[in-house]
Amino acid sequence: MANKLSKSDVLRLAKENNVRFVRLWFTDILGMLKGFAIPISQLEMALEEGMGFDGSSIEGFTRIEESDMVALPDPSTFRILPWESNGETVGVMFCDILNPDGTPYEGDPRYVLRRMVAKAESMGYTLMVGPELEYFYFPSAQDVTPLDQAGYFDLVPLDFGTELRKETVRKLEALGIQVEYSHHEVAPSQHEIDFAYADALTTADHVMTYKFVVKKVAQDHGVYATFMPKPVYGINGSGMHTHQSLFQNGRNAFFAADRPYYLSETACHYIAGILRHIREITLVLNQWVNSYKRLVPGYEAPVYVCWAHRNRSALIRVPMYKPGKEKATRIELRSPDSACNPYLAFAAMLAAGLKGIEKKYPLPDPVGDNIYEMSEEERRRAGIETLPEDLHDAILEAERSELLRETLGEYIFSQLLRNKRILWEEYRSQVTEYEIKKFLPIL
Repeated sequence: MANKLSKSDVLRLAKENNVRFVRLWFTDILGMLKGFAIPISQLEMALEEGMGFDGSSIEGFTRIEESDMVALPDPSTFRILPWESNGETVGVMFCDILNPDGTPYEGDPRYVLRRMVAKAESMGYTLMVGPELEYFYFPSAQDVTPLDQAGYFDLVPLDFGTELRKETVRKLEALGIQVEYSHHEVAPSQHEIDFAYADALTTADHVMTYKFVVKKVAQDHGVYATFMPKPVYGINGSGMHTHQSLFQNGRNAFFAADRPYYLSETACHYIAGILRHIREITLVLNQWVNSYKRLVPGYEAPVYVCWAHRNRSALIRVPMYKPGKEKATRIELRSPDSACNPYLAFAAMLAAGLKGIEKKYPLPDPVGDNIYEMSEEERRRAGIETLPEDLHDAILEAERSELLRETLGEYIFSQLLRNKRILWEEYRSQVTEYEIKKFLPIL
């Protein structure tokens, strides 16, 4: 859970560490990290009243005639950045975005997740989340030549990124993020750093911090880190496999010692909720045209809507239970990618799972075989649907979704759809290098 720093704690820590500036961070609806810095002289006022800013140029925020926004720092997120800026110590805090009258701003993704977390709490649950974010190192943002030819768990000299990952881990730990693993991933030049399970809001903040630190360390070493879902044709893309469970009164509500797979009725209904609503929330979990280049057979990314006990080709995997590890009972949703907005993504997952619990959705049987080896007819008989094939399909599914509209709120729901329709129109009218090479010589 997030630490419980108070406003007075922040002021004390800032003084003790000779902090000169504090960065105030927040995200737009696409999950892009935004922020501005204030001098230490403004910190006390910022903590009490928030800091005003013009939101008219932030994607999905507000119209220019209603542009005044207030960024109110969350004291529990205060950290000292583990690097200096021109020799000066800098702090950072995540902010909630408010209207000028002090009410929560409906276009703030952090507020969307806060609302959904509050709903879960009203039902007695706390969502715990542990995402696995994959990414690539490349020479630059214009050059996707792999920097190594290493594979899963390979070490030096094959693994180019060992020292970069080690430095990233040190900085993440200095920022209060507990790291559990770091390793080379399956594809050349692909990497992963996993951090500890935490509540959904804390984890979403950690995801944004993680992505910022990964990119900064790479930049400091003259390379480029990207969370683009599928930057290179023919190799694995980057996912954000999301482990999740509900806790109730300090106990894992997903665990049941006397049931199949050790999954409680709550867990089964939660899984069924995600399976039933996954197509309509996919626009949030996979929000870019490039996201659907990753969601194809053959590259460890799920395509088919089903669950399995250990089968990694399924959309939802239930890791094996280890005796004495009841708190580790969880599900793993494998479709989200690393380029999603974590606040909206966690809110959408939770909404779907809670709907399954509320409506007591029945859980289909698990799929034991490799789904990709089944024929289309076999999958049809088993009732296995597919995820949306491209961004356009995802938009159509989302447009019809009352669950997504209710979860995001009318404003973000409409703004997100507007953004994605524009993106799809831009994309589908492009003439690609593939088309020139394939068709120009023959047509």
